[in-house]
Formats: sequence, C-alpha cells, structure tokens
Amino acid sequence: MTTTELADPIFETDFIKEMARQMRALDTYGTYAGWSVEKILDPFVMTRERKAAVPLVGDPDEETLSRVKAFYNAIAVLIEKECRLLAVPLIHLTHEGFGRALITVGKLVAVDRTLRDVHRFGFASLSKMKDESDKLLSVALERIGQYPAVAGL
Repeated sequence: MTTTELADPIFETDFIKEMARQMRALDTYGTYAGWSVEKILDPFVMTRERKAAVPLVGDPDEETLSRVKAFYNAIAVLIEKECRLLAVPLIHLTHEGFGRALITVGKLVAVDRTLRDVHRFGFASLSKMKDESDKLLSVALERIGQYPAVAGL
C-alpha cells in the first residue's frame, strides 16, 4: 500500500475494495500485479484536464467499456452482499457509447441507468465515484425492499 492509501479512508470502503477486485479480475495478463489500488483505479478519475483531452464525439475503446462493466459489477456485488439475492448486471451499448446499464435481482430491475458518452466515462474523484455508487445502491436496496416478492423470483 502507498502512503496515500494509508492516509485516505476511502480505500477501506467496501466499494473501493470491490472496484479493485473487479479491475484485477479483468487483468488477464497480470499487468496490475504489484500495483496499488490507487493506481489501478486512477483511470476512473476524469479530471477537467483529462476530460478536455478526450474528444466530445468518439467511440469507446475496450478499456473504457471494461471500466464501465467493472463499475456496475461492483455495485451488483454490493447488492448481493446486502440482500443475499443474486444481482445480475447487464450493459448494453451501441458502438457510439450510448445505451443502458441494468442490474436485475430476480425479475426486478433494481438499477436502470441510461449511459451517454461512454468514451468519457469517469468521475471527478474516487470520492465522487463512491458517492454515485452509494446512490445507486440505496435506490436498488429500496426497490428490493418495496418489491421483495418480485426480487425473490
């Protein structure tokens, strides 16, 4: 661990730990071996400078698509931890980077997010990414609580 990871409590949250696990799972060639969590999750941080470097119109590359999938996979895992029901993420995108992210629990659509400009996918900081995941997680758990019979199918 780096000194930043030791100092910042965000690296101790379940979401950040799960994001690191998801990204390591996608690393079939062992590129991330020995990397800190901060370095692995750095591509998710889209600062103003980084965003300015990405064209307004463009097609998402495979790395960006894998980051989107990792983000929603991590949320699905957290849903499973909370409610003990299988949560299945589904990402459907056009080649231009427009589409939807769904997470279903049983027959219930717990998360439904429209995706736009996926080639610019990212967050202002890891804290903002965690905040977004917390919002999605709370909405999903609320829906599951409202419709437990549908979620249990």
